[in-house]
Amino acid sequence: MRFCDECGSMMKADGDEMVCTSADCGASSERDREREDEFVSTESQMDAEIIESDENANFEGKPKATDVVCDECGNQEAWYTLKQTASADEPPTRFFKCTECGKRWRGYN
Repeated sequence: MRFCDECGSMMKADGDEMVCTSADCGASSERDREREDEFVSTESQMDAEIIESDENANFEGKPKATDVVCDECGNQEAWYTLKQTASADEPPTRFFKCTECGKRWRGYN
């Protein structure tokens, strides 16, 4: 992933150029094809590398938390994902799914 030197927004490939995605900026630069293999786009990521942030996401196989208790069945293990739901200076919200009964809930730090 590459960011604009002018405004810091993400840039996208457009032919032989990298173009800023900000409508207010419009900066562009030459595309460096030699370095493209260093970057990973979401199109080529493996499913295990992508963090699901939707409350209805399939949590199985995601990281497990053992510091929680399910209100439904009392189990002390749940899969979780993270999502930044507030401003950047606030901690992210954790979305949980119980590994036993499947109950879903969110936790705020």
